[in-house]
Amino acid sequence: MIRETAKKLVPLVDSKKNSDLLEVYMNYRIKELHKLLEQHEDMYNITKAQGAIQEIRRLKTLRDEVLAKTEK
Repeated sequence: MIRETAKKLVPLVDSKKNSDLLEVYMNYRIKELHKLLEQHEDMYNITKAQGAIQEIRRLKTLRDEVLAKTEK
């Protein structure tokens, strides 16, 4: 992530309350996507759900990434 983008995201992740609420939502979405993985039989939808889970897990590190980029 470039520094300019990180600066724009600081208001979103600077608040612990916001971060905690986002974490609750991300955990909920991962659980729902796991259910889809169990139900789908076709590889297209399985791969799609796996990619979504991967991206949500990546977003879980957003706060640390933004704060690291803006501290430099």
